[in-house]
Amino acid sequence: MIKVFRLPDLGEGLTESEIVAWRIAPGDTVELNQLIADVETAKAVVELPSPFAGVVSELHQQPGTVVHVGEPIVSFEVAGAEAASSASSSREEGEAQGRQANLVGYGPAVERGGRPQRRARAGATDATGVVPGTAAPDAGAPGVAVPGVAAPGVATPDAAASDAGARVAAAPDPAASGAAAPAVPVPDVAAPDVPSRSVSASASASLATVSDSPSPVSGERPRSTPPVRALARSLGVDLTRVTGTGPTGLITREDVEAWAEPARAVPAEAAQSRAEPAAPPAASVPGARESRSPIRSVRKHTAEAMVRSAFTAPHATEFLTVDVTPTVELIEVLKRDRSFAGARIGILAVVAKALCLAVARTPEVNTRWDEAAAEIVQFHYVNLGIAAATPRGLLVPTITDADRLSLADLAAALAELTAAARAGTTSPAALRGGTLSITNIGFFGIDAGTPILPPGEAVILAIGAIRPRPWEYRGEIALRQVMTLSLSFDHRLVDGEQGARFLTDIAGILANPGLALTLL
Repeated sequence: MIKVFRLPDLGEGLTESEIVAWRIAPGDTVELNQLIADVETAKAVVELPSPFAGVVSELHQQPGTVVHVGEPIVSFEVAGAEAASSASSSREEGEAQGRQANLVGYGPAVERGGRPQRRARAGATDATGVVPGTAAPDAGAPGVAVPGVAAPGVATPDAAASDAGARVAAAPDPAASGAAAPAVPVPDVAAPDVPSRSVSASASASLATVSDSPSPVSGERPRSTPPVRALARSLGVDLTRVTGTGPTGLITREDVEAWAEPARAVPAEAAQSRAEPAAPPAASVPGARESRSPIRSVRKHTAEAMVRSAFTAPHATEFLTVDVTPTVELIEVLKRDRSFAGARIGILAVVAKALCLAVARTPEVNTRWDEAAAEIVQFHYVNLGIAAATPRGLLVPTITDADRLSLADLAAALAELTAAARAGTTSPAALRGGTLSITNIGFFGIDAGTPILPPGEAVILAIGAIRPRPWEYRGEIALRQVMTLSLSFDHRLVDGEQGARFLTDIAGILANPGLALTLL
């Protein structure tokens, strides 16, 4: 039988991902949890395992396609006997769509996020939403579903719900009930993205004549996912008037977009206009003076995070230039020490350790502002974010419980973290949960800057380049190794005095590493 794998939620409620590359092809035999695709979210490239064992039947999406959570990406021919009856077939289809196998390291698909299906009451309605033996209700009555109104080839939500419930009730005699026979639900075998949009548009057009009648049963909240509800709000669409074409009547993005189509009264013309190819961008014209590229993935996520942080948290930045010659000399000593053989200890690791020690004296820097609860959250651990420039854009992976690591362990964690970020193999879990961050702008030869806070964090420290400079040393002018530290902080959480104390504690350790013993 055919089983469809839909794009799952890969973490933090991300609503879409891009297919980077397929590791399978139609006709290939795959095993359960075999890696089948590389998928790029807004934060990382994720290896996607298969929830089924079987033969690849169809790839619904091409590399480079942006796919929304819940949309079909691949179909499998799964070994097993044919369903003995329509009821068992419906049950298996419902299980394939709504309860696909758990993936290693990921949660279930988005369909599980809907409201649970309610048990039918006595005198329950049939698949058309009308109690048998009663007259059809007025189409204009609010909160009442209109019987027998369904787009060709598309099941009504209630019919789909009955189908997924493992038993299909016998249809009542239309002559006896005075209502049209219920529409026969079609198994939700995924089709390519463009045809599915066309079906949704046709369904919306067919329902245009009864737009005053909401599709769900009275008192039921329309079944949809949070991203779909947000889209409906932005388009001004009332979800109670939309018929869902997803599993068990789930309202999809295509349903909302089709309903919001201004020309839905003339579906043929609307479909024709949607089918017309868009004009090629300027980038496709040789010698063009301008070009355009879509905003997606890491760049899109970074832009949203930076705007949210810059216009939510009142930023302030303090600078301090410090003689780090003793730290540079210490690093050279540690490199020659056999006990640190193999440990890649550099200035970033030492600064990270100094930061973790300084947090103990100024805990206000390790907090978060909770606007909704009107509370300040105090963290009693340090999850240290490290800003990493990668070919895909800026990433900030996190070292969990960095305050509990030794200098050597911290250096090893930094090396592993940055290597994974630049290779594009950082997991989504490693990109969240940070409490404060470091960015090493000195790597690019920059002395100082005003870094923007990652959302939800109170401070971020920028490390400048180490340069030999004339410096006052023991009453004389000497050539010393000098570096500038830049600390940006959320002024709602950290006052200037607290930020200055935190910054001078870090600088003090770098100027005299022996001071670290007083903070242990």
